[in-house]
Amino acid sequence: MQLPVPRGPLTDRLFAELARPPHAFGPPPAGPYGDPCGDRYGDEEDAQLALFVCYELHYQGFDGVDDRWEWNPSVLALRERLETWFEGWLARRVSRPPAPPPREVPRALAALVASDDGPSLSAYLRGRGDAAQFREFVVHRSIYQLKEADPHTWGIPRLLGRPKAALVEIQSDEYGGGRPERMHAELFRATMRGLGLDDSYGAYLGSVPGVTFAISNVMSLFGLHRRHRGALLGHLAAFEMTSSLPNRRYSQGLRRLGGDAGARRYYDEHVQADAVHEQIAAHDMCGAFAAEHPGLAGDILYGAACALTLDRLFAEHLLGRWREGRTSLWRADAQVSMR
Repeated sequence: MQLPVPRGPLTDRLFAELARPPHAFGPPPAGPYGDPCGDRYGDEEDAQLALFVCYELHYQGFDGVDDRWEWNPSVLALRERLETWFEGWLARRVSRPPAPPPREVPRALAALVASDDGPSLSAYLRGRGDAAQFREFVVHRSIYQLKEADPHTWGIPRLLGRPKAALVEIQSDEYGGGRPERMHAELFRATMRGLGLDDSYGAYLGSVPGVTFAISNVMSLFGLHRRHRGALLGHLAAFEMTSSLPNRRYSQGLRRLGGDAGARRYYDEHVQADAVHEQIAAHDMCGAFAAEHPGLAGDILYGAACALTLDRLFAEHLLGRWREGRTSLWRADAQVSMR
């Protein structure tokens, strides 16, 4: 994966530093950096991409970037500032649900998910979306889906007992139960190939807007900080509890557009798997964790609320652009490479 084109002074400087051997560099400019999910292409794009790149050093990294940058103090200082900005943005935009009694956490999660009234992207793509729009949707999702499960896996060493076993059970399915061809990231690659898209990791970093990076960044934020482990579990629970029906619709929409069984398998797999994961995540993982850590019950609900809010913003961005007859990608002239 190559570093994408910079989107402002922050990424321009960061990428220039990363192209050199690891070294110390001066502190970044002070925030705020703008709204990562706004409808402007300015500071918010620059900051969201910079944060994503800082996080990606902990995943697959970039061609031409020395692996030793991962723990470089200057990069970590920049990441800390960006995280402070992003956490502030989340706090302003996401209403923190009241902390329930630990035994009520599964029920509170279900109620939070049921109360979500955001627009249905899956319903649109099932019945009205055209092939170009479905390809755009898959391009957006590839930023996370090609490393699906990895951010939540950071939580495993931070848990004990029943919550840990539950998370491992969910993650084992995500990774194909030890069979590489059944890993969900690999199934998504088949979807991309079926749509004529480039299925290489990070191929579309230069094509997606800040809101798409925000969806991945919130997972990395929660996963890479032990203090956010409750929010990480709540995020995963919301992810699983809102997956089965939308994926059924995505499969139906792709079938309507001529997608074959191989291209639809990713969505079909999630219809069945996530219906089971929903119960494991709510009860065995989050419920048991709240019983062990009553003071973090509110964090679980907050993590779930963050997942729902960002999904709503993502859907509003795509549907709003499509209603206007515009691309949902980063720039009006953005090109989606096809195989």
